Amino acid sequence: MSILFINGSPNKNGNTAALAQILLKGKEYETLNLTEYKVYSYGHKFEDDQLSEIISKMKEADTIVIGSPLYWHNICGSVRNVLDRFYGKVENGFYGVVQQNELSGKKMYFLFQGAAPEKWMMEAGEYTMRRFAGLYGMTYIGMATDRSEAQKMSEKL
Repeated sequence: MSILFINGSPNKNGNTAALAQILLKGKEYETLNLTEYKVYSYGHKFEDDQLSEIISKMKEADTIVIGSPLYWHNICGSVRNVLDRFYGKVENGFYGVVQQNELSGKKMYFLFQGAAPEKWMMEAGEYTMRRFAGLYGMTYIGMATDRSEAQKMSEKL
């Protein structure tokens, strides 16, 4: 089983990476730090854009773990850019009808943490990631927001 951890935090060794270490303890995995890739906003077209490289790595993995710090009450910008730009790059479903694509059947975990987040913020982030996984045929396993939750989810991995 190959595991890809996509770290949206600008701090490569921060709290998001720490949650991934707990979730993935004892497992081999590859870390992709989004701050090391150029992913432009939706609508921009630059030759040095690297979204295709990220999608390629996701297609190679059996399990995808996406980690984001909570910024401005929601998912951080680097993860949001990837989600926004996915449209049209990978075949997706429509209103609950999932089309088969290279991501179908992959497991997806979400790590989402921040300093004293409110419940609605966490719910909004999880809603977004659950919908993203569903649109692209991935099985959404769940969200961990702290060490305890990451440890519990680790047992499912």
